[in-house]
Amino acid sequence: MKKRLNQLTIYILFVYCFLPLSLYSKVDPPNYDFSLDSMKLFAPGTNLQDIKQKYGKGEVMGGKGDTSIMKYDVIHLRYKFPIFIQLYEDKVLDFFMTLPTYFLHDIFHQSLINRLGPQDKYLLKDRTAIYTWNSKSGFSHYYRGACTIVCFPMYYSGVTTSPPEELNKYSPLMIQFGVER
Repeated sequence: MKKRLNQLTIYILFVYCFLPLSLYSKVDPPNYDFSLDSMKLFAPGTNLQDIKQKYGKGEVMGGKGDTSIMKYDVIHLRYKFPIFIQLYEDKVLDFFMTLPTYFLHDIFHQSLINRLGPQDKYLLKDRTAIYTWNSKSGFSHYYRGACTIVCFPMYYSGVTTSPPEELNKYSPLMIQFGVER
């Protein structure tokens, strides 16, 4: 009986001493293993062949004159979202992607700040914020987030700062899709 009581005491001490430690351990949210590095392949200046090697053929969405617009789906274990690229001579001019609304704005915005530094321009309009980084890493970055009860990202776009001279009226995807910048 006494031996059984000692075993029970040890068990109770173990549960009360070590169980709370597991409650304080760091747990990464399952949907935030997204990295901006996965978007490098769609950056302005990238060759279409490099994109095709990883993401396949893609879907042709149209185009004007010498440019074409392609759609690719970025698929991960817990998310899927479209990314649109505009091409000229099989080189990316700009990209536009809508992000899943369950991504948290604070985390995504902070990852952009960590990568690009503080934004150059900030505009708040109708509970949505537009952040602009001019000429960082060879192109301009545009990010838009909105807030209701929580804040969430809407889109992220990268636009070349020096379009080819042959393109008389280059229009970035953001403008073609009717999005402010």
